[in-house]
Amino acid sequence: MKQIEFQDKNGTFMIHNPENYTGLYLPLAGERGLKSSITPVLGGDSKTDQNHFLLEPVSIENLHNNRNTRNFWCRVKGKGYWSVCGNSAEQELARFTGEQEESTLEAGFMWQKLTRISNKYGLKAQTTSFVTVDGSMEVMLVELTNIAAEELELTPIAAIPVYGRSADNIRDHRHVTSLLHRIQTTEYGVEVKPVLSFDERGHQKNETTYFVYGSEEDGQRPEAFYPTVPQFIGEGGSFLIPEAVRTEKAGILAGQLIQGKEAVGAIRYHNVTLMPGDTKRYIVLAGMAEQEEQADRIAASYRTFEQVKQALSKVKKHWTEKVNVDFETGDMEVDNYLKWICFQPVLRRIYGCSFLPYHDYGKGGRGWRDLWQDCLALLIMEPSVVRQMIVDNYGGVRIDGTNATIIGEKQGEFIADRNNITRVWMDHAFWPFVTTKLYIDQTGDMEILFEKIPYFKDLQSCRGTAHDELWNSGYGQKQCTESGEIYFGSMLEHILLQNLCAFYDVGEHNEMRLHGADWNDALDMAWEKGESVAFTCAYAGNLKDIAKICRELENRTGISKIEIAKEMEYLLSDGKELYDDPMKKQKLLKAYSDCCAHNITGHTVILRLDQVADNLEEKADWMMKHIREQEWVADQNDAGWFNSYYDNHGRAVEHCKDQDVRMMLTGQVFAIMSGTAEPDQTKAIIKSADRYLFDEKAGGYRLNTDFKEEKFDLGRMFGFAYGEKENGAVFSHMAVMYANALYKQGYAKEGYKVLKTLLDAAMRVENSVMYPGIPEYFDNDGRGLYAYLTGAASWFMLTMITSAYGVYGELGDLVIAPALMPEQFDETGDAALHMEFAGKKFDIFIHNPEKLMPDQVKIQKAQCDGTDMEKHDERSVYLPKTVIDTLSSEKSHRIDVTISYHMDL
Repeated sequence: MKQIEFQDKNGTFMIHNPENYTGLYLPLAGERGLKSSITPVLGGDSKTDQNHFLLEPVSIENLHNNRNTRNFWCRVKGKGYWSVCGNSAEQELARFTGEQEESTLEAGFMWQKLTRISNKYGLKAQTTSFVTVDGSMEVMLVELTNIAAEELELTPIAAIPVYGRSADNIRDHRHVTSLLHRIQTTEYGVEVKPVLSFDERGHQKNETTYFVYGSEEDGQRPEAFYPTVPQFIGEGGSFLIPEAVRTEKAGILAGQLIQGKEAVGAIRYHNVTLMPGDTKRYIVLAGMAEQEEQADRIAASYRTFEQVKQALSKVKKHWTEKVNVDFETGDMEVDNYLKWICFQPVLRRIYGCSFLPYHDYGKGGRGWRDLWQDCLALLIMEPSVVRQMIVDNYGGVRIDGTNATIIGEKQGEFIADRNNITRVWMDHAFWPFVTTKLYIDQTGDMEILFEKIPYFKDLQSCRGTAHDELWNSGYGQKQCTESGEIYFGSMLEHILLQNLCAFYDVGEHNEMRLHGADWNDALDMAWEKGESVAFTCAYAGNLKDIAKICRELENRTGISKIEIAKEMEYLLSDGKELYDDPMKKQKLLKAYSDCCAHNITGHTVILRLDQVADNLEEKADWMMKHIREQEWVADQNDAGWFNSYYDNHGRAVEHCKDQDVRMMLTGQVFAIMSGTAEPDQTKAIIKSADRYLFDEKAGGYRLNTDFKEEKFDLGRMFGFAYGEKENGAVFSHMAVMYANALYKQGYAKEGYKVLKTLLDAAMRVENSVMYPGIPEYFDNDGRGLYAYLTGAASWFMLTMITSAYGVYGELGDLVIAPALMPEQFDETGDAALHMEFAGKKFDIFIHNPEKLMPDQVKIQKAQCDGTDMEKHDERSVYLPKTVIDTLSSEKSHRIDVTISYHMDL
């Protein structure tokens, strides 16, 4: 596969003959509404949610099956018939017989343009596809040019099969649901309104209308229609050789109603004669409307070429401005890949984890972890919307420290589990504070900690070990007190509750219980005795940081006390005798959970913040010391690492015995990130990871070594082939977090190695076979899988900005502490970052004329708009929040930081 060719600095790229590569697709979506995917031959699907698919649902395994998707045909008099997207039986055969047509794909954020040339038919077609910004419809603009020496007489025919129902019906009730279709031909196209919807909600009256409309460039109506599959493809035909295309088959006119058939928006335009060099344009619109009368009204604004051209410009402008972070590293290709990585969190906010061709994560929407990690990137790109998101998301926390796992469509909406299924991921309580801390550092807004927020309530209680039989839907989904009032606690109370409950929820080795899984969802078969050392490290780091926030809160605001629910006094118990005994911890947690199983009293207590901070630090120190002493695995070569897990038999998962080396990356990441690993241990972990986990060809650091067993006492991951997905693949998310942890502890060279090998693997498109971005993981062949929808993108972006460029917030101050490697500067030693901070735009230039290593430098000079900046120390400067608040929001502010050699090194 030829390298991707970038056309500008905004991520626009071009590739040649992209149909030769399996699995390529681009997201097309609006801010709401349609969520589509599109391949180089216009395959893919389109939907608004699980129950409303405009096009037939596809997965990555049938994405290459182009027989039932978007198409546009030209019947050329005296020559035959031709597909503008290469989607015909003749063109598929030609690809493998050396007669392939020339094709080029140009694409950017939420749009693509396919150019295809046929010397045989004397035609060039440019097909541009996008979804309107409001998400109301897909737009396809087809431009046909006569490149022959003689005139051509054409019959253009658009064809988009309309699925029009729930994804559940792809197998269940496929034929029966077609009997519900009511298909109407109108002046401009085909409308499909099923009478009922069959899905998990039961049989419901359907109000949604699915439509495909067509017009010529001046808005002229089509000539006729083929609104059902039998009419279009004919007896014995197919979508690759449809009868309505290969013959002069008559269509039907507007105003006709057909019932009970599979639908297709097949539209025949008027015959046209193109002289040599002439171009004719056609428009195809496909979408859905909640009310029947809306469909034609919303489509009326996209019927002419000029209207479509303006809509395309609006789409390009909207999504380019949405990605308001720019990197300049001296390598345009790297900068553009980083641009796409910054776009990926936006895509995940729209698509959830399930609405692109890799939909192995269920039926759509986002999970609890996604709510918080996506906010990390939004804090950089759309900080104004994040405060309320954070506040609303805390409403999903239960009074036992767990949280809702069914997320509603609206922000802050959580749904009670109607299936009595216990779901507890033990890492879930870790992420909210991570995001909240970043928010506070970026904004200095400590008042958010006092926002009053309710707790989520449903049948589940006692951290997934029991049901509250007194609860029912009449109670509602908010925790109440004994007097029947909804209880509201501060955000700080929610944070303390989550992390303190986790501290006591331990197994026999005094590490936190694994429950249903942690971050690695595939560690899902050790509910009884499984423990996660990895996230015990993570929570220890959280407790330290929460304590720091408590102290800063008192220092900066003068507030010295906090009000919490009286029941939480249990959780602030202390003492080595308690900490050392897992049974005592479990009993204490049970006592707390039992008293909160249904209602709480509503009584509160007042505590001093410094005492709370002391308590948290004492717990964190104990946890770290315990892990250092109990979980260290020494190898035979003066290296070592931490055991990350205990299995369902209560056995340590990792060891180094003769030739059997079992090492997992996750435990090392959180041990380093949290500070649990001491400096000598961190160095030993780096050495071990390089020795046992690093595989440059595969894309970098694997998630684990090959255990060579189906370890069903820990998780389903061990049933996967080694080197695939969670079982030993280079899993981008954890690899990026490894980089972040290394940067955090001052290992910039090692952190850069992690990021670079990942990015290099993605950019080797002959192996990765993917459009720009970072995938969820790389398989054993180096192929990037699960494109776009991965939490790795948020962490990659965050690590580049806050660690490599060293631009981050500290309680509202803007700090700059560069840790860029020499090769991340251009030939003159300059690198730049363009971003917003605290509502102000900054152009930050790092000057390193000698191209020194990060550990060799000090900051020689730093200025903002020509005024000297204050120094934190030799290697960092900062712009106080008080100064930032005075800066203009109307223009960009230039910061120049010049690096020189540190004489003391």
